[in-house]
Amino acid sequence: MAQILIIEDDDLQYEIYEEALSAYQLVRAKSGREALAAIVKSPPRLIVLDHILAKGELGLDYLPEFKELLPHVPIIIVSGALEVQQQFNALQGPRRAHYCVNKPVDVEELKAKIETALKECGETEIVRSFEALERSRRIDVEDLLSRSTDRLARQNEIWKRVKDSKERPNVSALARHFKVARRTIIRDLQELIRRGQIDPDVFPKWEETDSDADEK
Repeated sequence: MAQILIIEDDDLQYEIYEEALSAYQLVRAKSGREALAAIVKSPPRLIVLDHILAKGELGLDYLPEFKELLPHVPIIIVSGALEVQQQFNALQGPRRAHYCVNKPVDVEELKAKIETALKECGETEIVRSFEALERSRRIDVEDLLSRSTDRLARQNEIWKRVKDSKERPNVSALARHFKVARRTIIRDLQELIRRGQIDPDVFPKWEETDSDADEK
């Protein structure tokens, strides 16, 4: 049974939550200070945060602290006093809430949002983010390795073609054969020279044609 922290100072509203959310273990706090103490004592799976609290406290003022303590726990803000821009601000940024629900609360809407948040947000959301990051890194590495392998294979074939030749390689012919740009072949030749695989005299930099230089 998932534990939900309800931060609500109104007794009648909390009774509504008790009846509607009987499938969950509810813990109540009437103020932001009480909520912080409750979080330290027993971290919840989800927080329902009313904006207007006891002693003149505002729930949104505590949102950054809640997210600092429990960055992986979804938060649903409940209020009839928030303007559209305030709701928008609460739902964006690194210390954001996941949902805003207006008062009077539609309990079916709230239950649906809680169910979605528990299944799709919080820890699940973080795991998906890490998985996506790993996939992205893996794709980048695989693409880099593929391009590196293709380049080395092409350079090896070029080396076989020019290693015993005393004439300057035909860059255009090599580019057509390997279906790459002339500047790519030039870079391959220069890389072979740097590795000592072909004589620098075969393709000295200062003998590049104007068209070769233009393509760089």
